Amino acid sequence: MSTVRFAVVGTEGIGTRHIDGIRKTPEAVLTAVCDINPDWAAKAAAQNGLDRSYTDYREMYRDGGFDCVIVCTPDQYHAAQAIEALEAGYHVLCEKPLTMTHAECAAIVDAAKKSGKLFMVGQVCRKTPGFRLAKQLVEQGEIGELFYVESEYAHDYALQPRGEWRRDPNYLRHPVVGGGCHAMDLLRWIAGDPTEVFAYANHKVLTDWPVDDCTISVLKYPNGVIGKVFCSIGCKRPYTMRTVLYGDKGTIIVDNKTPELTLFKAFTYADTGSTKYIPTMIPVQVNDHNMTDEIMDMCDAILGRRPVETDAVEGANTVEVCLAAVQSAAEGRPIVPAYFTRD
Repeated sequence: MSTVRFAVVGTEGIGTRHIDGIRKTPEAVLTAVCDINPDWAAKAAAQNGLDRSYTDYREMYRDGGFDCVIVCTPDQYHAAQAIEALEAGYHVLCEKPLTMTHAECAAIVDAAKKSGKLFMVGQVCRKTPGFRLAKQLVEQGEIGELFYVESEYAHDYALQPRGEWRRDPNYLRHPVVGGGCHAMDLLRWIAGDPTEVFAYANHKVLTDWPVDDCTISVLKYPNGVIGKVFCSIGCKRPYTMRTVLYGDKGTIIVDNKTPELTLFKAFTYADTGSTKYIPTMIPVQVNDHNMTDEIMDMCDAILGRRPVETDAVEGANTVEVCLAAVQSAAEGRPIVPAYFTRD
């Protein structure tokens, strides 16, 4: 095999970015598309030179002609569509969050293990250039030993088109799981698995939604590092994932929408009567939804060149940290995440 054939379930919204990533990847080709909206499915097929489209993913799975399914549907459909793809013999790339409940995480992890197929969760912050550089600088010791980390998911859902699925009362999409998983996963990637989570939440902006719209989570990480994740889906500000990493020798400030990373180090100050730290501004590419690198990584894994980094267990464990925050806010006590293992 020299080319990986992809099928996409869910062709609008984030699905368009995955399709674009396939087009930009030389070793990838799009061979099938599916969406419950026949107009969207037909449009995706026409734009990509396909003879037909599907409105039923099960029919597409039966017809085949591809190696990997990309699941880009609303969160509540991830489990069924991903598990059935695995059972049909396909590799799977599933959009974040893996799913919304512990039981569905367990079912996906089990199905991935039994299938022998590759499974990747699209935790795209790990592909964002600024965040990748930040992690590299931490690992190189540029800011010394970490002692505090913080990130945020600030996104006004009131402005989102086609976003009604996020407020489905029959399948509660807690924002800290559905969107805040970006920030939770980013800090897990940099600081390790939290050992304990304590959270507060309130519901003061999107009052007609069935879930809290703001959550603050305080987390304990390995090696004595502490952290915070802010998640708001009603805040009145531009979408951002501003992240700050504090070490004993410096500080990194970075987000997913700014073309530079700010680095402060212990020796970068000027004595001008009052000590002022001088920032080092490092240019970075703004690419906050870098699905192209996800597609490239999936191709590499299927072609046997590298393992999948964000596999089903990794994706499930990010969900477990988020679920711990939801439980803590509801019960008013610290929660230890119920992590999965690869045994």
